[in-house]
Amino acid sequence: MEQYSGVRSSSNTTRGPARSSPAEAALQDALDALGDPIRRRIVREFAAEPGWSRACGGFGHLPVAESTLSHHFAVLRGAGLLEQREQGARRLNRLRGPEFEARFPGLLTLVLREEGS
Repeated sequence: MEQYSGVRSSSNTTRGPARSSPAEAALQDALDALGDPIRRRIVREFAAEPGWSRACGGFGHLPVAESTLSHHFAVLRGAGLLEQREQGARRLNRLRGPEFEARFPGLLTLVLREEGS
């Protein structure tokens, strides 16, 4: 039996964002994630930049509240579209394009070809 040491675990503060591999993503989750025009815009913006070059805070120009933007990022991560890593106080992102395209051939290509909405 483990003894209580009186020190609280910091696992909640050090745990990173929930992640999902594209290989584990369900089609419905992918469709739900890409069904929202703001999320499609986020995906297109990430596709236009090299991976790991943009932080979550770089999307202040979108017409949504910060809490809503956080939700959009969570949905995109859950569907396997985005991967995040912590760098200091920032969370950098990359689009998991090749992995997602392998799981759902053509779906991401359609989104990236879509004119801004």
